[in-house]
Amino acid sequence: MSRRDINTVKITMEVKQEDKVNKKPTYSRIKEYILENYGMKVHTANIAQAKRMFGLEPRQAFNRKTDNFATRPCSKEKMEVIKQAFYHFGMISEV
Repeated sequence: MSRRDINTVKITMEVKQEDKVNKKPTYSRIKEYILENYGMKVHTANIAQAKRMFGLEPRQAFNRKTDNFATRPCSKEKMEVIKQAFYHFGMISEV
């Protein structure tokens, strides 16, 4: 046995993939969840609008040139699936 064999240690690790519910609910994860489960694409502005509606703090947009902007209101269907996603990620307690 050589000295090199003595200093070599083999380590085997098993990594479990976390459930999406335990992950931080980012805008992209919320959009991904809605697309996978409802087949609907939602815009980030729709999610931010829903967050304001539920009293949640939307992220700060650093790339926006002005604070004076107008967005179209989110449709009832999109608002409902966003609400379901918020519930799924534990952001709201009831649907």
